[in-house]
Amino acid sequence: MRLQTVSIFVDDQQQALDFYTGTLGFEVTADVPLGEHRWLTVRLGDGDGATEVSLEPKGHPAVAPFTEALLADGIPWCVLGVDDVEAEHARLTGLGVTFTQAPTDLGPVVVAVLDDTCGNLLQIAQLKG
Repeated sequence: MRLQTVSIFVDDQQQALDFYTGTLGFEVTADVPLGEHRWLTVRLGDGDGATEVSLEPKGHPAVAPFTEALLADGIPWCVLGVDDVEAEHARLTGLGVTFTQAPTDLGPVVVAVLDDTCGNLLQIAQLKG
């Protein structure tokens, strides 16, 4: 068993696609028109072990209040592992990404939190040693 697809709820699918592919480096794995929205998935890496991320519109009535509460409280939706948080922070800052938390050493891990421009915070994390 493996984790195949997870969803990130986004305000705007095209804006999310632009950010996740153009800024973060994900690749498109599916882009299927479904009326007003799309079945839109992206992933980092390749091979059968790569987890896809579905960029889901915030259409369900429970989603907007939930994601707005997470954003207001500064809670990241998910964590992306990186080899070097400082370098990734510098790269993304250079691309205009807004960080709500600069790189912070928490002992066994270094983390930073960024705004995905689509209504979510994402954490980047580097495990040390």
